[in-house]
Amino acid sequence: MSNRITLLPDHVANQIAAGEVIQRPASVVKELLENAVDAGSDTIQLIIKDAGKTLVQVIDNGMGMNSKDIRLAFERHATSKINVAEDLFALNTKGFRGEALASIAAIAHVETHTRVQNEEVSHCLKIEGSKVIEQTLSTQPKGTSIAVKSLFYNIPARRNFLKSDTVELRHIIDEFHRVALAHPELKFLFFNNGVELFDLPKTNLRKRIVGIFGSKLDPLLVPIEETTTLAKLTGFVLKPTHAKKTRGQQFFFVNDRFIRSPFLHHAVCNAFEGLLRPGFKPGYFLYLELNPKTIDINIHPTKTEVKFEDEQSLYAILRSAVKHSLGIFQVMPTLDFEQNQTMDVPYAFKNKVPSTPPIEVDSSFNPFQETTSKRKPKMEQWEGLYSGIQSSPLEEVTHSSPLVEVPQATRVFQLFSKYIVCPLRTRMLLIDQSRAHQRILYERFLSAITSKKGVSQQLLFPITVSLNSQQEAQFKSSEEILEALGFEIKYDKNALEVMGSPEHCPPGKIESLIETLLSETDQDTGEEHFSHADQVAKAMAKSLSIHSGQSLELEEQQRLLDDFFGCKETAVSPFNKQIFITLEKGEIEQKLS
Repeated sequence: MSNRITLLPDHVANQIAAGEVIQRPASVVKELLENAVDAGSDTIQLIIKDAGKTLVQVIDNGMGMNSKDIRLAFERHATSKINVAEDLFALNTKGFRGEALASIAAIAHVETHTRVQNEEVSHCLKIEGSKVIEQTLSTQPKGTSIAVKSLFYNIPARRNFLKSDTVELRHIIDEFHRVALAHPELKFLFFNNGVELFDLPKTNLRKRIVGIFGSKLDPLLVPIEETTTLAKLTGFVLKPTHAKKTRGQQFFFVNDRFIRSPFLHHAVCNAFEGLLRPGFKPGYFLYLELNPKTIDINIHPTKTEVKFEDEQSLYAILRSAVKHSLGIFQVMPTLDFEQNQTMDVPYAFKNKVPSTPPIEVDSSFNPFQETTSKRKPKMEQWEGLYSGIQSSPLEEVTHSSPLVEVPQATRVFQLFSKYIVCPLRTRMLLIDQSRAHQRILYERFLSAITSKKGVSQQLLFPITVSLNSQQEAQFKSSEEILEALGFEIKYDKNALEVMGSPEHCPPGKIESLIETLLSETDQDTGEEHFSHADQVAKAMAKSLSIHSGQSLELEEQQRLLDDFFGCKETAVSPFNKQIFITLEKGEIEQKLS
């Protein structure tokens, strides 16, 4: 009987390991940038082509490697960071497993040039699929240049799972942000398809944040600083006015390493209690310095998850420090979002003394006199009030929605400034006005993008929207979609001049809308399997739709319903939320029995 258990060949084992460490081009970017930082560089360049599918190259001016080191660097579990297991709890570097370069070399063509300070020539090593093709001498400046080409060339199935260039570039930019924010003392350059996206000089943390995300963020930054025997906390939180519903500008760093920690995130959210609207999340850039012996970073291949020895104390320190800084800088709640604004006393009447209302008496009124027909309506007159209201015929609304009766204008009213109520012959519809309007706008915008026949309204005064580097890159991939929607935009470096907008977009919302469409925060919506056009249509619909709490005139209510019942889909909103419910006559009678 032959043996059933065999050892995997090295190249297969390397490909399996690569699947854990290298999931997409952004994973290569992360590993190479972190190696460049560990090499003691002060200037690091990132060069990308075709969202990393064709080329990912990182060039640094660090310590470099000699001829023996360059060969060993691409072997599995080869590292200069640890010698014994105890070293895992005294780490001050980013890489230490010795898996990254070996994993990359197993699934790509890799060309490395490196030179140490005291050598006159550099060494060049070419590897394809873990096999060394060539090792020669070359002439390169001090430091290391690693070019990764044709990623996943020998694993077509993995390459087919990659997303569009826009999505993959966004993930690369995220990884670049994390390393650049962790090291503001280093200079970073980022080129995409020959175009410079970022040129970040050596600076302090505040200027690095502004350099990446734009000058508009500067006045929103609230500094945080706290030192205890357990940890040192520094960084910034964003003012509550900049809170968003999606996870965007939320960064935790532990010993200059980006991490994800739902536990610590909850501590920050707890500190903002009472300052944020329901569903909104705070933004922050927070840096923790701890004794390496009190944390374990060796629990995940990507090293973004960390175990803390004393999580509860860190939670308390973080919550207290954020709350203290918000108080010092007078970031106090100025609005009660639960209060009905219609009940507020107008400013003009706040100091006005109320006067006694005049009383008018009808001296000719005799309570003992028999009521005339003018004062007492006859039964047929009461019935006449309903003579103009005819029962509506049933109309079948297809596409996943039940049979409903289309209401008439005289039978529609608004409830709680949130719902449109439509009493029918045998039932009552309760429609969420915001979700219904989202559905209407979404279908219109998606149709405009598909047919490229969006209606544009000319602006009397063009609007200028300033862009950061990331938004510029996003605009170039979204320009065609924006034009199809009806935007007329003239692009200039670092700015857009908007001369026309879609018909449903008021001028006052244009700047914020474009910033939303070009924002990086849509990466966490979990909708990567949808097309970019679909995501833009959803973002437009969400930004421009009627909101809960907005009062509507009777004509506006009826127009909303007419448009809604003309949609292809009426059961759910673009975000898969139920739009309306029905109350049957029997249900109402049962509750009143």
